[in-house]
Amino acid sequence: MDKYVINGGARLRGSVTIDGAKNAVVAILPATVLVGGRCVIENVPNISDVTVLTTTLRELGAKVDFIDSGVLEIDTTNISSCTVPYELARSLRASYYFIGALMGRTGQASVSMPGGCHFGVRPIDQHIKGFEALGGDVSISSGMINVQVPGGPRGAHIRFDVVSVGATVNVMLAAVKAQGVTVMENVAKEPHIVDLANFLNACGADIRGAGTDVIKIHGVDMLRGVDYSIIPDQIEAGTYMVLAAATCGDILVKNVIPKHLESITDKLREVGAKVEEYDDSVRVIGSPVIEKINLKTMPHPGFPTDMQPQMGAMLCRAAGTSVVTEGVWDGRFRYMDELKRMGANVTVDGKIAIIEGVSTLTGAPVKATDLRAGMALVIAGLMAEGVTEIEDVEHVERGYSCLVQKIRALGGDIEKQTIPDGTRIGTAL
Repeated sequence: MDKYVINGGARLRGSVTIDGAKNAVVAILPATVLVGGRCVIENVPNISDVTVLTTTLRELGAKVDFIDSGVLEIDTTNISSCTVPYELARSLRASYYFIGALMGRTGQASVSMPGGCHFGVRPIDQHIKGFEALGGDVSISSGMINVQVPGGPRGAHIRFDVVSVGATVNVMLAAVKAQGVTVMENVAKEPHIVDLANFLNACGADIRGAGTDVIKIHGVDMLRGVDYSIIPDQIEAGTYMVLAAATCGDILVKNVIPKHLESITDKLREVGAKVEEYDDSVRVIGSPVIEKINLKTMPHPGFPTDMQPQMGAMLCRAAGTSVVTEGVWDGRFRYMDELKRMGANVTVDGKIAIIEGVSTLTGAPVKATDLRAGMALVIAGLMAEGVTEIEDVEHVERGYSCLVQKIRALGGDIEKQTIPDGTRIGTAL
């Protein structure tokens, strides 16, 4: 097991280049199953989620190779299995996208109940609703989700009861090669939904309306392999923007789509940071005083839930009382207990966190509880006085490529160390 050791207090300055979007690549890699041929995917981030997905593709019978840094060649011609290995699926929530992809290609799929970050209840009922509408016979047994579609998927009209990114992606994958027309209403509109649709359309799919409330899919018989580049990661970009504001720094964040960052930019300006936008970059200059704000997460184009922990960490040093409302997931404030170890003054009541700003955070031993929570602790450690040690950093490395190197290049004092056996937080000696 590894940990991050951070000596806080430095003002981060310089430039950082953003990698491909985690949330896009974890949908597009399973989507290559539908192609049944060779795809070259560029701007692939070096994160552990990609490692799990490429391993899964190989287990299904695909040929997968990195042919250059961030460039992945995938040939799914010889896919021979419809079952995703249990342990692989359990380690990554996005593994359930193989259900839609395999359902669309072979008419059957067997994937274990998904894993990933543990916060709140994230049911798959909307996925199942969509699969059944397309003609799927869905059963769950021994922790496996099994789908059979005699004769292959058939187009249908589906209205989701709630907006769900996962269900939108999964049903889109299942419907691309369905017979007839599929209309999906009340769908998610995030940038990575649009990126997935663009990838599939480049392969020969007929998907219209991605990025709006209604997606219409005309089923096609075949898809062809393409070369495709993943969009920049909105959340990684937003994280470094927050780091600039939190440390009173000055960071040029490169390889971004500023339009995707508008809700983050607006909130950073509210806290007093200066944000300058360019064609494919943004510069954030922090203020010595972090202003209190109210923040509520919402589905896109609202403020993203995946940026809430990073903002929450920064607001622990704000001048006054901030109120953060989590409008998407239950249980996403678990990281607040770790921030309290560092001197944060926070009260959590259900989906609302009341953050009383303090003058100083103090380094302490803490644990990452999930991906974005772990990044919140990194931000807090860089703001704090003294040394912060963060355990369970494998969560963070699911979504941030070369994090230690990038922060060190900005002047942050952070290193990754291996934890000796028996010395983890809470381990009895």
